[in-house]
Amino acid sequence: MDRLSLILTLATGPVTTGVFVIAVMSLGFYSWPAIGGAAALGFLTAWPVAYFISRMIKRDDPEFDHTRDHEQGPVPDPAAPEV
Repeated sequence: MDRLSLILTLATGPVTTGVFVIAVMSLGFYSWPAIGGAAALGFLTAWPVAYFISRMIKRDDPEFDHTRDHEQGPVPDPAAPEV
């Protein structure tokens, strides 16, 4: 379970949404479908971006072993160590 990416989603969500909305508006599209589509795209890309940032942070941490493999079921154990 990657808890760091869940926390980072709170920061990457507004950033990715803002980037897409500003890009759409700078291209001259001021309609609600264009702005809503850009906002939806930002919402959908927030977690993958947060996961990528989380993995980069963990790879740069010398104390974190990201190569270890843990077997888990469909629902991760909350008491399990961070992945």
